[in-house]
Amino acid sequence: MDRVLKAARTSGSLNLSNRSLRDVPTEVYQSLDSLQEGEKWWEAVELQKLILAHNDIESIREDLRNLPQLAVLNVSHNKLSELPAAIGELPMLKSLDVSFNSIAQIPEEIGGATALVKFDCSSNQLKELPSSIGQCLGLAEFKASNNSITCLPEDLANCSKLMKLDAEGNKLTGLSENLIAAWTVLTELNASRNLLGSMPNNIGSLSRLIRLELHQNRISSIPPSIMGCSSLTEFYMGNNALSMLPTEIGELSCLGTLDLHSNQLTEYSVEACKLRLSVLDLSNNSLTGLPPEIGKMTTLRKLLLVGNPLRTLRSSLVTGPTTALLKYLRSRLSESADSEATTPSKGDMIAAAARLSLSSKELSLGGLGLITFPSQVWESSEVTKVDLSRNSIQELPVELSACVSLKTLILSSNKVKEWPGAILKSLPSLSCLKLDNNPLSQIPSDGLLAVSMLQILDLSCNVGSLPENPALSSLPHLQELYLRRMQLRELPSEILRLQQLRILDLSQNSLQSIPAEFKNLSTLTELDLSDNSISTLPAELGLLEPSLQALRLDGNPLRSIRRTILDRGTQAVLKYLRDKLPEL
Repeated sequence: MDRVLKAARTSGSLNLSNRSLRDVPTEVYQSLDSLQEGEKWWEAVELQKLILAHNDIESIREDLRNLPQLAVLNVSHNKLSELPAAIGELPMLKSLDVSFNSIAQIPEEIGGATALVKFDCSSNQLKELPSSIGQCLGLAEFKASNNSITCLPEDLANCSKLMKLDAEGNKLTGLSENLIAAWTVLTELNASRNLLGSMPNNIGSLSRLIRLELHQNRISSIPPSIMGCSSLTEFYMGNNALSMLPTEIGELSCLGTLDLHSNQLTEYSVEACKLRLSVLDLSNNSLTGLPPEIGKMTTLRKLLLVGNPLRTLRSSLVTGPTTALLKYLRSRLSESADSEATTPSKGDMIAAAARLSLSSKELSLGGLGLITFPSQVWESSEVTKVDLSRNSIQELPVELSACVSLKTLILSSNKVKEWPGAILKSLPSLSCLKLDNNPLSQIPSDGLLAVSMLQILDLSCNVGSLPENPALSSLPHLQELYLRRMQLRELPSEILRLQQLRILDLSQNSLQSIPAEFKNLSTLTELDLSDNSISTLPAELGLLEPSLQALRLDGNPLRSIRRTILDRGTQAVLKYLRDKLPEL
């Protein structure tokens, strides 16, 4: 013990986990006051990290206040029944883990730990939370699962930096709309296994929400505002009382997993068939049939239907491969289902779009088969968004150069061959550029300098368009980068210099490895590595937790991570990788 304590006075870190301790050694509280003969006081440092997990400790003394530099305290998996009031006298405390104890009450003094970023009080005997926790304004991750909490304090609305909330396994009867409105950067919300009778009507205000878990409650409907959760990729609503889905659910363009098992659904709406899901669980509902439009959901890898009174489908289709079921449903679609019976003329649509752009400042001409642009389209040079996707455009119209207010330019699925550098230079406000699915030749080495204010860039499916060393670092504001299906064999190193990057899509390439330096992309919330040739992942990737909320790895020959871990999702994979890192 003396050797460990001596080392801690040099490193500032003390790990006394798994030592069958009944009490915290007195020397721990004394810190620098317990220097021994031969130790040099000028080489000693205050304790900053204290790990006491997996012991038999029954109490923490008020002497904890003697450790003012403590930043990390982990006393999980002990026999604590209370916390000392001195916990509020640790001004540097950023991470506090008191999970898996027998604590009945969190002291009000917790509000004094104003630097707190991560707080885990899950698996205790809490019935309520102190309102003072709202004084921890920097709180980003809060876990209070597996207690008996009946409501969340309204003061939590002050924690506007909250990114992850886990309140699973409590006795919550509702989620306050005031709290939902305040948590504007929330990316993960878990309120499963509670007594919720409804979802907040303003749930759609959580535009950055990536994962929403509300299974095993008493929720009977999903509010139409759900369409506002535009970043949602995983939505778990199993074991509730849903009888129908809102039509607005079809607007969740990022949704990949939708779990609706064990509800009371009598139909799956045609509107929901617009979703680009990978997993759809409809098992144990009251479905008697399926809309044939589900056959169009070609991204589906898993469709679960067992436990429904389906009368229009053979049991072999229900229990067989998803691909066979989708093919059968597509065969039932009439030809008219793929096209409108009557459509206005192209000229009328162009004229209507031009008129609308005068008031909306948005010009939408997608899917009209355009090769050139009628002059009447450019009635306003004040447009902020131009959508020219799904046409046959080869060159950009020079009139675009006059649109100095343009922020969004969508050119997806056209026939653009040359990088439109001259026109892009004249668009100083451009923040979103989508050039995916074009036969784009190689971008000039200085091409990206013309769009230095970009926040979103999509070059997907433009094989060979990136130069050998693309100057991606000339895009310091970039938050979303899509490089899907580019035949990339190596990761462009300059990606690692994009310090504001939140979403990175590298799917459907030929990448074989991911560099450990990925850990430096600390703002990353979504990373898509699916359908590559990656066999191992660097343990350093685990350091991206909790910011990284969605990690897609399907379609890789991963041999270093067990399938059971992969199936448990992003957080399980990141924890597995983080645990492989050597103890610092």
